[in-house]
Amino acid sequence: MKRLGVEYIDLMLLHQPMGDYINAWKGLETLYREGRLKAIGMANCYPHVLVDLCETFEIRPMINQVEMHPFFQQQLNVDVMNEYGVVPEAWAPFNEGLHNFFTTPVLVEIGNKYGKSAAQTALRWNIQRGVIVIPKSVHEERIKHNFDVFDFSLSQEDMERIETLDIGHSEIVNHFDPKWIKLLHTLSF
Repeated sequence: MKRLGVEYIDLMLLHQPMGDYINAWKGLETLYREGRLKAIGMANCYPHVLVDLCETFEIRPMINQVEMHPFFQQQLNVDVMNEYGVVPEAWAPFNEGLHNFFTTPVLVEIGNKYGKSAAQTALRWNIQRGVIVIPKSVHEERIKHNFDVFDFSLSQEDMERIETLDIGHSEIVNHFDPKWIKLLHTLSF
């Protein structure tokens, strides 16, 4: 906090539930109790680990940031987060453009119905599921476009059509791959 020039941090996430994340969580709890962190949470935390954290510790994660988009919906994770009062947040809500994301017929067709793009349709879908979305862009026009999702709502039928796109796994990273976990242990953050 000294290096950042701040007296507190609004939100601190543990990037992965790996290594000694139990003691790391205890450290976050301490900093939260001291008021140095205003909110604490996890990233890339799957349902079984999230349940364990919520059942084990006094202070539960307040947010869980996971990959979440129409092709990897993680409904069980969303359900567990809702059960424990953990706010779901989606990273890579556009699947990093994989799976022909921006030209997927279902997303394009639904978007056309509302005068919106496939990207806006996907963002709105997650928002209606109660998920915070953080789309990445460095282009001012796309950033404005990504904010233009609060003037319409998808019908239940459209929400259900988007649900049919789920392939049940990430196309970006496999958090269950031992090679990936070994690689993460070689990185220093």
